[in-house]
Amino acid sequence: MDLKEIQNLIKFVAKSGASEVKLETGDVKITIKTGSDEKETIVQHVPMGGQMQHMPAQPQPQQHQQPQAPAPSQESDSQGKEEQKAPEGEDSNYITVKSPIIGTFYRKPSPDKPTFVEVGDSIKEGDVLCVIEAMKLFNEIESEVSGKIVKVLVDDSSPVEFDQPLFLVDPS
Repeated sequence: MDLKEIQNLIKFVAKSGASEVKLETGDVKITIKTGSDEKETIVQHVPMGGQMQHMPAQPQPQQHQQPQAPAPSQESDSQGKEEQKAPEGEDSNYITVKSPIIGTFYRKPSPDKPTFVEVGDSIKEGDVLCVIEAMKLFNEIESEVSGKIVKVLVDDSSPVEFDQPLFLVDPS
């Protein structure tokens, strides 16, 4: 079970209102407990035959969201990154780079280093655009298209949700 699947499970459990869920698959045992105030979620991940790891999950801010259609299957995207056409309007010819995970968005690899990309920079497939910290892991978000950065949609060190737009890219 990978990190993305665990995060999706945490979101599902938090929304369902269940106070505790235990899951055992193959060599992995996961227990998810939500606190009574629904702001604290505790995840225990136990590889079979190993020691128990206790990790607090990222608290999720309560926001009102518009109802969404069911998400397309994530199986088609091997790395979990999504880049889709932007909504209609003046940005309709741009590609939107979206967050593949929940976490904290960083534009730099470390505070004393320059940003990965700036508005106006040309990028190619495989270039690192940013990092997202999730559960103490820094995940590099790579571009799946070539083009030019038109707009950065998230402030540095801001929390991001799954599928949240991060960048607009002009593919031409």
